[in-house]
Amino acid sequence: MKIYVPLDTAAVAVGADEVAAAIVAEAKARDIPVELIRNGTRGMVWLEPLVEVETEAGRIGFGPMETADVPFLFDDLEGHAKALGPVEEIPYLARQTRLTFARCGVIDPLSIADYEAHGGLTGLRRALAMTPADVVQEVTDSGLRGRGGAGFPTGIKWNTVLGAEADQKYIICNADEGDSGTFADRMIMEGDPFTLIEGMAIAGLAVGATKGYVYLRSEYPVAIRVMNEAVRIARLNGLLGADLLGSGKAFDMEIRVGAGAYVCGEETSLLNSLEGKRGIVRAKPPLPALEGFLGKPTVVNNVISLATVPVILEKGAQHYADFGLGRSRGTMPIQIAGNVKFGGLFETAFGMPLGDLINDIAGGTATGRPVKAVQVGGPLGAYLAPAKFDTLFGYEEFTAEDALIGHAGIVVFDDSADMLGMARFAMEFCAVESCGKCTPCRIGAVRGVETIDRIKAGDSAAVELLTDLCDTMKEGSLCALGGFTPFPVMSALEQFPEEFTPAKEAAE
Repeated sequence: MKIYVPLDTAAVAVGADEVAAAIVAEAKARDIPVELIRNGTRGMVWLEPLVEVETEAGRIGFGPMETADVPFLFDDLEGHAKALGPVEEIPYLARQTRLTFARCGVIDPLSIADYEAHGGLTGLRRALAMTPADVVQEVTDSGLRGRGGAGFPTGIKWNTVLGAEADQKYIICNADEGDSGTFADRMIMEGDPFTLIEGMAIAGLAVGATKGYVYLRSEYPVAIRVMNEAVRIARLNGLLGADLLGSGKAFDMEIRVGAGAYVCGEETSLLNSLEGKRGIVRAKPPLPALEGFLGKPTVVNNVISLATVPVILEKGAQHYADFGLGRSRGTMPIQIAGNVKFGGLFETAFGMPLGDLINDIAGGTATGRPVKAVQVGGPLGAYLAPAKFDTLFGYEEFTAEDALIGHAGIVVFDDSADMLGMARFAMEFCAVESCGKCTPCRIGAVRGVETIDRIKAGDSAAVELLTDLCDTMKEGSLCALGGFTPFPVMSALEQFPEEFTPAKEAAE
């Protein structure tokens, strides 16, 4: 009997370890041989812990499981109170287009054999037979853009590093997933770590880099443990080291743990931290692609960007580019959180209307109250009211609405949300997390909090002052922290002006 219980952080937080222990104990008590596999999550968080039992008809799901439900797994499976039927047929999962996350929740995350049986290493083997320029061209032709925030074309960044002359080049994976409502990086590292390792190795072959680092946030202990073990196993199996899969080509990597600063999600702050320096923003130029880690040409990509590379090399650039719309090609793992009925990860091709994601896929709010707004792109993303829910999920489409996709985290708010308070939170967040490098961010955020407090206290002149201050921050900040903080503030002011009406004026 083969049973899967997720080791994913979200599942563990709601009792997955206890359920796994109960399964082992029950099997022992009944003298029934059980193979327990701790897999990654399928991304349906409201069903966690989601236990899967392998049967002749496929894997059958049960959830959300509690320890009291475990004994019945060894009796009548079809009659189990938590039975969900075949996991692949659950509508939330069946409607997805899973390319990057095709293996996540399916395989044993630390089994190379399982990884390879589900298509793993096909992309790396193909890359080993290609020239570096051809690998870069393949990624360029796929239309893959940075999945961490800015949406910069991955192939252009790689081509810059390929063309740079240096005795050493580096591949840096930005796994400092600090945006609220985001968890895709963590999911892939905990559930399919070898796809990230394979993606980094392909990137190294493409640009001539022989060394890589994953900068992983300290708040992810399970991901840290899984990634370190995956790197060890990869070395033992020739996926890393001086002789990649017997090709004679070299690439190795290691895991570095950050100390928990939001600004280190910005690539130059990350590089400073990785070098043992204070995590503050570097002025550009020089670009990291030319002078990055230790002053050498460096590719800095997000986890999802690198984890998507293997499937592009496996299936071909055109296969990937056939999904999406406009300049937003391929799929995006959208993370749905906040006051929502069905929270979790939903991977789909670019182009779905925002309203379909919120009202159909996510099922509206958990409270049953009307949706008031959603924030897309983390704490620096704009708020979008239902009037903008026809916006298609694509980079340029969101830019046209003065919004950003970022890392594709969606946080849902019902009609009880205080938008003035949310605007204040964005400013306060920036004030707390600013590295202090540039004046608009360091001082502007503090003044912004004070200005919003003046509005709340009834100062009508402070509304125009807040607008001017946001314009200054947007134009003068060196990094996304100060530059994007105006997005949630101004979008809240634009779409909910009545909540910014000074209290004294409203009373009059």
